[in-house]
Amino acid sequence: MYNIATLNKISPVGLGRLTDQYKITEDMDSANGVLVRSQDMLSMEFSKNLLAIARAGAGVNNIPVEKCAEEGIVVFNTPGANANAVKELVLAGIFLGARNIPDAITWSYGLVGNDDAAKAVEKGKSQFAGREIKGKTLGVIGLGAIGVSVANAAEKLGMKVIGNDPYMTLRAAHNLSNTIPVVHSLEELLPKCDYVSIHVPSMDKTKGMINKETIALMKDGIIFLNFSRDKLVNDDDMLIALVDGKVQKYITDFPNNKLVGKNGVICIPHLGASTEEAEDNCAVMATEELMDYIENGNITNSVNYPACSLGPVNGTRICVLNKNIPAMLSAITSAVSDLNLNINNLLNKSKGDYACTLLDIDGTVNESEVASKLNVPGIIKIRIITR
Repeated sequence: MYNIATLNKISPVGLGRLTDQYKITEDMDSANGVLVRSQDMLSMEFSKNLLAIARAGAGVNNIPVEKCAEEGIVVFNTPGANANAVKELVLAGIFLGARNIPDAITWSYGLVGNDDAAKAVEKGKSQFAGREIKGKTLGVIGLGAIGVSVANAAEKLGMKVIGNDPYMTLRAAHNLSNTIPVVHSLEELLPKCDYVSIHVPSMDKTKGMINKETIALMKDGIIFLNFSRDKLVNDDDMLIALVDGKVQKYITDFPNNKLVGKNGVICIPHLGASTEEAEDNCAVMATEELMDYIENGNITNSVNYPACSLGPVNGTRICVLNKNIPAMLSAITSAVSDLNLNINNLLNKSKGDYACTLLDIDGTVNESEVASKLNVPGIIKIRIITR
């Protein structure tokens, strides 16, 4: 029996994927796996029982990823599971900005009690006249699952679209419309765009990447959309650009005290992935990733360990998490050989400073036996899975 802790409300559709081998627990010390959404885990201490954390969403800035890697805790996320939900809200944001819809709705509320509201509408509507998006240029910064989805949808609506992602994956390139050009720098992208939507992860090198320097590269009157992460945009610089008219509107899914109520800012209360369908999709993917790792040692969509899979266990599998250092694979295979075990299948993958090795063997063995033979620096965690 495996114990799974849930740190937020997790969709019942996702939890429904758990088999009879799993039990939901509130005791983190006994948990073998954790399902989480936005709960802050950065200051948590983890027990030796914890094998993995699965985030039902793409961002993992609420999880101490490096600390988990050092302790042999695999951290998963669910890229693409909420892509359609975010895409739809980004498109809504483009229309909100283009047609001045929020200001127009607010003005309409002021007609309550007006004896001739219809006449007032005809007189006052011209102040909210907007522009059509057809033929306008949208720049998409970051071409992951969400960015590609936004780019393709905007093109189908008649917009000209330009993408930017210096780290574009083969999968993204395959999914992106072949009529959308991709440039490799913001200097190439920003001067060409009427709208820009950003879709990159929050990390040290992206924090504040939209600032006075990059804003200066933009067209006058640009509409900027941020449905990715709050820290990507320097709010002070953005507010100055709104006052100056450099930016016409800033549409963000991340309201804060600086932005709320400011002219030109359209704040949406972090609704990007807040749909029933997205929550279900994320929970299902997170649960299945967690189960596959616990039951088979397979790793899919981890942010701190490499993708590594030998399919379902059929016999005995040795799973080793280790530092990515020279001669580690030979040390692992030598230890198995010293135990007189035959290796039927082997897979070794690395990602940055960390690696995973899966070995399917004949016969049985326990963790203490392997650990005694594999007593070398760099070994983080050894697991034996038998079925």
